[in-house]
Amino acid sequence: MRKVSTGFVYFFGALGGLLFGYDTGVISGAILFIQKQMHLGSWQQGWVVSAVLLGAILGAAIIGPSSDRFGRRKLLLLSAIIFFVGALGSGFAAGFWTLIISRVILGMAVGAASALIPTYLAELSPADQRGKMSSLFQLMVMTGILFAYITNYAWAGIATGWRWMLGFAAIPAALLFLGGLVLPESPRFLVKMGHSDQAREVLDTMNKHNTPIVDKELSQIEEQAKMKNGGWTELFGKMVRPSLIIGLGLAIFQQVMGCNTVLYYAPTIFTDVGFGVNAALLAHIGIGIFNVIVTAIAVMIMDKIDRKKMLIGGAIGMGVSLFVMSIGMKFSGGSQAAAIISVIALTIYIAFFSATWGPVMWVMIGEVFPLNIRGLGNSFSSVINWSANMVVSLTFPALLNFFGTGSLFIGYGVLCFLSIWFVKVKVFETRNRSLEEIEATLREKAGVGEENLSSAK
Repeated sequence: MRKVSTGFVYFFGALGGLLFGYDTGVISGAILFIQKQMHLGSWQQGWVVSAVLLGAILGAAIIGPSSDRFGRRKLLLLSAIIFFVGALGSGFAAGFWTLIISRVILGMAVGAASALIPTYLAELSPADQRGKMSSLFQLMVMTGILFAYITNYAWAGIATGWRWMLGFAAIPAALLFLGGLVLPESPRFLVKMGHSDQAREVLDTMNKHNTPIVDKELSQIEEQAKMKNGGWTELFGKMVRPSLIIGLGLAIFQQVMGCNTVLYYAPTIFTDVGFGVNAALLAHIGIGIFNVIVTAIAVMIMDKIDRKKMLIGGAIGMGVSLFVMSIGMKFSGGSQAAAIISVIALTIYIAFFSATWGPVMWVMIGEVFPLNIRGLGNSFSSVINWSANMVVSLTFPALLNFFGTGSLFIGYGVLCFLSIWFVKVKVFETRNRSLEEIEATLREKAGVGEENLSSAK
């Protein structure tokens, strides 16, 4: 293994999350100026915004599963190149269709990152630190969103500011590629490829030279790496079904709870309750800073609290906050107190999301799938997550017009409470368990022996 520190590995391994957050968040400010310069109609504006989501679905579907064949690190480098090309293409776009194509390319890298990085970090991390290290991805996402808010505000007064906003992402993309050149490959993938000596070096570094743990983990990986790579039959088979239900359920609920709509709608909420436009943009930056702080706290406690408890507690806090915010918004037109309550409830909602469902979903989909289909399983869950994101984003304006803000957010709150049932009934705990122990439990429950693992239906 190349002589690099564990901190370097985790930072650059998660850096794709920063690009993920930046490229999905920056368009909220840039579209105001793109619309004016390109004279876009509402339909065209919608496509400029959602093109990244379409690309993300394609990237997660195409690039993610390839990591089972070509390795996590190589595909991470490819994602960095796609990020770079998409960012520059967006910044230099000459017209509507050039911008759309560039945004789709950019989205492919975003989707690939969402499918690759949780798996890569989970496979590198020791069991007792896996939650913390895997949730660095979400911390990077929130940091990227904050950078997007800051650049939106900084370049808002420049005629070509939107080009700088979109093109700026090329810089961290280049850093991701350079850092990726010296990142180690996943020890799980190395063992699958017959490079156990290299895998031992990586495990030795990541476990800080704890030989007994390295020996035990390597032995477990070697045993389970004997299975050939699985495909769709294995993904939908009996043994993997509990993992698939968790991956799909968490991916869908994370979106239908209204997280992105609340984040995107925050400036409008601030203006609706009496903030000026500049004050609303500054308040949005404040929310971004708050997001990063709360997510950083979540990273620190991720391995101290059970994943299921975090999900249930987060859902309760988010649901209650949405109900309070909805009631406050119904009366905010004639009451300053109700307006202030709405803003406070919105802030609390975001805090609960950033501390629980935001990072925990990505951590768990990197943990629950067996080694021989981990890339495919994580990719499929990411595709569902991005598809749900796109459905929620596209339906939000129409639902908003039909129900109004107060009633619509009550609907999202109901879905928060429905997720509690799902977590209690369908989700199993993964904290402080090695990936191999999780897989062994799946095999035991399905009654599948080692020799029959890849053919379990």
